[in-house]
Amino acid sequence: MIYLALLRGINVGGNNKIDMKQLKRTFENQGLSRVSTYINTGNIIFSDGVRTPQELSAVLEAAILADYGLAIRVMVRTLVEIETIMARLPAEWSNDANMRSDVLYLWEEVDRESVLEGLPIKPEIDRVIYVPGAILWSYDRVHASRSGLSKIIGTKFYREVTVRNVNTARKLHELMRANESLS
Repeated sequence: MIYLALLRGINVGGNNKIDMKQLKRTFENQGLSRVSTYINTGNIIFSDGVRTPQELSAVLEAAILADYGLAIRVMVRTLVEIETIMARLPAEWSNDANMRSDVLYLWEEVDRESVLEGLPIKPEIDRVIYVPGAILWSYDRVHASRSGLSKIIGTKFYREVTVRNVNTARKLHELMRANESLS
């Protein structure tokens, strides 16, 4: 089965530095196959035929702690879960000079539609969609300072998500599908 591991908080602002080539070896040393990384922010695609996503998260968190001395949360998603998220992502959403669009991948503690009720969503500015496993959030950059997205940084909720922009999310989906075609 093809999986995506999303590491939270590595190589951000010079903190929790992990080299992606070394991280690939860490994953391979856990018996994972067809391991590939994408950019420097902790996106790893791999295959495993035995363990559940929860088991893989625990194994990978322990391996990262052992290899790098860092307590990093690892979210593991299946290709089916990622495809469900991507199917709801509006094609016109972009991450460019005019628009910012992100995928907030949710840990299970906050993975429910009712979580939206506690977020500072500004309906006149923010476009927000809940899909199991993620919140899709977009706004026009001219309204960046007024978007509710900036208000969640540093909150308890923010610690329960890992964020990727839509360009990265789309590329990760593409890479997962390419990995699956190798089966």
